Amino acid sequence: MFSKFTSILQHAVEALAPSLPLQEDFVYHWKAITHYYIETSDDKAPVTDTNIPSHLEQMLDILTQEERERESGETGPCMEYLLHHKILETLYTLGKADCPPGMKQQVLSFYTKLLGRIRQPLLPHINVHRPVQKLVRLCGEVLAAPTENEEIQFLCTVCAKLKQDPYLVNFFLENKNKKLDTAKGGGADLVKDLSSPDTGQNQNQNPSLVTSAQEGAASQATSPWEASPSSVHTTLPNNDNYNLVSSLLNLTKSPDGRIVVKACEGLMLIVSLPEPAAAKCLTENTELSQLLTDRLAQFYRALPQSMDPLDIETVESVNWGLDVYNLKEDAVAFVGKRALISFLSWLDYCDQLIKEAQKTAATVLARTVRERFFVTVMEPQLMQTSEVGILTSTALLNRIIRQVTSEALLQETIYFLLGEGTGPETLAGITQHPLRHRLIEHCDHLSDEISIMTLRLFEHLLQKPCQHILQNLVLRCLEERNYMENKQPEEREEREHMENGQPHDAVDLEEDPLFSDLSPDNRLSSPDWLSCSPPPSTEHAKPDGKTEVHKIVNSFLCLVPDEAKSSNQVEGTGYDTYLRDAHRQFRDYCGVCQKWDWRSSPKPFEKCNLDSPFFEGHFLKVLFDRMGRILDQPYDVNLQVTSVLSKLSLLPHAHLHEFLLDPYINLAPGCRSLFSVIVRVVGDLMLRTHRIPEFTPKLLLVRKRLLGLEPEGMSVDHVTLLEGVIVLEEFCKELAAIAFVKFHASASTSP
Repeated sequence: MFSKFTSILQHAVEALAPSLPLQEDFVYHWKAITHYYIETSDDKAPVTDTNIPSHLEQMLDILTQEERERESGETGPCMEYLLHHKILETLYTLGKADCPPGMKQQVLSFYTKLLGRIRQPLLPHINVHRPVQKLVRLCGEVLAAPTENEEIQFLCTVCAKLKQDPYLVNFFLENKNKKLDTAKGGGADLVKDLSSPDTGQNQNQNPSLVTSAQEGAASQATSPWEASPSSVHTTLPNNDNYNLVSSLLNLTKSPDGRIVVKACEGLMLIVSLPEPAAAKCLTENTELSQLLTDRLAQFYRALPQSMDPLDIETVESVNWGLDVYNLKEDAVAFVGKRALISFLSWLDYCDQLIKEAQKTAATVLARTVRERFFVTVMEPQLMQTSEVGILTSTALLNRIIRQVTSEALLQETIYFLLGEGTGPETLAGITQHPLRHRLIEHCDHLSDEISIMTLRLFEHLLQKPCQHILQNLVLRCLEERNYMENKQPEEREEREHMENGQPHDAVDLEEDPLFSDLSPDNRLSSPDWLSCSPPPSTEHAKPDGKTEVHKIVNSFLCLVPDEAKSSNQVEGTGYDTYLRDAHRQFRDYCGVCQKWDWRSSPKPFEKCNLDSPFFEGHFLKVLFDRMGRILDQPYDVNLQVTSVLSKLSLLPHAHLHEFLLDPYINLAPGCRSLFSVIVRVVGDLMLRTHRIPEFTPKLLLVRKRLLGLEPEGMSVDHVTLLEGVIVLEEFCKELAAIAFVKFHASASTSP
């Protein structure tokens, strides 16, 4: 009661007294605080019942006013007083002792406001960064503490200051050995500080602010602005504690979601600092990597063992820290929605943090995610034999790939899935990376759902801006162009004669009645990557490029015989509808591939090892096998297979273009191209259509039903075959459009 009366009387006196010079006013308020510790006998009364909060606020106002009235960068007498008399050190000691109760909150708030309001750089001063560093260590010590809000505000303010001047982070890398020596030699001083805080006063005299002998020595030995990061941090990073990160990590475990989000924001600022020593200390001496991976694993394991892939694919995107809990609505939507959103939200945080991180730190963090989450947690799920488990884990992997955007994490994800190999693939070596082999095999799984989901996974992979994906899956098998015939004319004639004109396991397109009007040496006239196989002889005159591209386009458009076509009888399904999509998609792919070192034209034959055995690669083998069964597969499977192949065809790589879109390449014995696979399918189709009565009307009916133009009625015989024919026709039109767009894009950029 008496203290409250004294406080009221003091405020009244202050209001009536004439205004003092700022320094006198500042010293007055600091003396009032220290005077409390000399005279008070009740140290259990909360700090809010004292004048301390008011005096601290007045001191902040004075410092702010002083800076405002002076030129930029000039230090005023009040700030000099605060620095030379080590007021922040004293406040830290009081806050650590929490005397009176609640003092820690007041000290944290004072530090936060001081760093936030004062524009001049304070952290380089030894009497600022030392107590700040000590106060950082106090944060996060106790979960759900009453000071959590002030702690996180203080830590985030420090992080923001370091973001402005990254070199200052070296002040916060504390040497472990030095800290241990201080703890051994300075224990008595620490006890003394706690029992008798440094108030800046001589307790045997009338209250007046003086410095202790120790403070005087420190202030004489060190100029207020003399300290530098290099003088403070001179030890090897691997002997350092990164207490700022440790405190933030502790606060990420708070039960208060708002505190967790703020702590994550602070970590995001810290990892982006470019200082190499800080980045090394971050990855070697903190538990940041463990936090990221442990939580990913925790959220992943909390997911139901079985989930609808459609739910996984369509659940709304959630940015980290913004997911709103509504357990009732989530449970109604589908079981596991809340767990899925929590997992995706934390994945988004990991992705964004690695994207923002300093380069070497990002690499280490991403590799840790690969080793501790992907390999340890996800790989066993992807390698299991349960079809339900495979489907769910593949759908989750698909969603992860769609969501990852950071370069380092994407690369480690790709290495996890496909391995790091880029050399020529062999049939005997396709099992060297078991997960890659298993995923590709799943593209041709007995379960159509698993096949579709895995094909969709690879389709998303092909759209990622990572050159290694394409090199690993397809390009490494095409480098030497040994899918081409490597025989002299005399040898070829002799071999073809021995085989009755039929090259072994290859399709002679020149003999096919569908292409009898096309010359085998016709090639696209383009100096760019679109150049197809060079003609056997330079003596043959080449037609102009416009005529040639139309022949290539027509070669795809004419693949399906007229009696098996149905698009011409339905409006809006012409070839031109694919041109716009092909143009847009090809432009997007060119933008992604522009920075890659892809050859602008096919590798010259004389530099190719054409005698080495050709293997199309496990991935293309499965796709071609699937394409060869297009007339016998479900409609949805066919759509996904052709979608993946069209994505590959769009890529601006000379060899891939030649292998997938050149109808006239002379294939080596035992080799096949996309065009030759389709020719075989068409040959099979022509034999089977004659066995189906009323084939054309049934085909048209099925097309209209697929387009929603006809209601579902009586079942149609051979519906799988009919749907396959429709997909085949549309795919050929799409390939024709892609060839046309790629030619014109090349022609417009050629000299």
